[in-house]
Amino acid sequence: MTSGPTISGVLAQSGLVPLDAQVLLAHVLEKDRAWLIGHAGDAIARDRAEAFHALARRRRGGEPIAYLTGRREFWGLSLRVSPSVLIPRPETETLVELALARLPKNENVRVLDLGTGSGAIALAIAHDRPRASILATDVSADALDVARDNARSLGLANVEFARSDWYDAVPQPWRGGAFDLIVSNPPYVAAADPHLAEGDVRFEPERSLTPGGDGLGAIMRIVAGARERLAPGGSLAVEHGYNQSDAVRALFAAAGFAEIVAVRDLAGIPRVVAGNVGA
Repeated sequence: MTSGPTISGVLAQSGLVPLDAQVLLAHVLEKDRAWLIGHAGDAIARDRAEAFHALARRRRGGEPIAYLTGRREFWGLSLRVSPSVLIPRPETETLVELALARLPKNENVRVLDLGTGSGAIALAIAHDRPRASILATDVSADALDVARDNARSLGLANVEFARSDWYDAVPQPWRGGAFDLIVSNPPYVAAADPHLAEGDVRFEPERSLTPGGDGLGAIMRIVAGARERLAPGGSLAVEHGYNQSDAVRALFAAAGFAEIVAVRDLAGIPRVVAGNVGA
């Protein structure tokens, strides 16, 4: 007979869906979910049970699992996240896939990631293209702290970080040559979108979600400034909202991009637009 709370008992008392409860308890116990299943009848220390129930209360209040555990997996990489950064989402891996398809594996290339947040996109590219030199920028100093920490923990030295409002403060050493790829997952949600008041989004930094207005303001700035910073044959790739593909393609065309493509994510939703400059 066990004394004190058991793993199965605290999970049942959490008031959470099973997956959320298991993720939080595994985090508290520094185990994985498979271990929990195999040790369901084990007793756990009361202080650990209390720590779990405190997190469960916060989750019932709507706080995102990623902020409660401080981690999120993206592109197979374990990233630290905090309320200073947008939580990386699976659909953004569509942008990474497209970016990697445009970057040769065995050549030295230069990449600019605008609005890097946690560094998810830049670090995924750095991991799969070790010969790439990547500059990742963000206007938030707190976000850059998170991104730098992720780069250090992953041992990725081919990424440099700089504080910049889009292109405004790109460091001088990076201005001497053109980029082979500019990539961004900017804020694009319209200010009046009701989703901003729902679910996990309520706890994420508003500046990372919406630029205000119709949601296209940040993308307009990125597209307008890209061609002059791209090498001949270089590419721009931008993530956008579910209903913005036509508008974003029009922005690319108006800016003189060629070979414009629209890519859907795994859910079949238009998610990324990319285009090239002439060689």
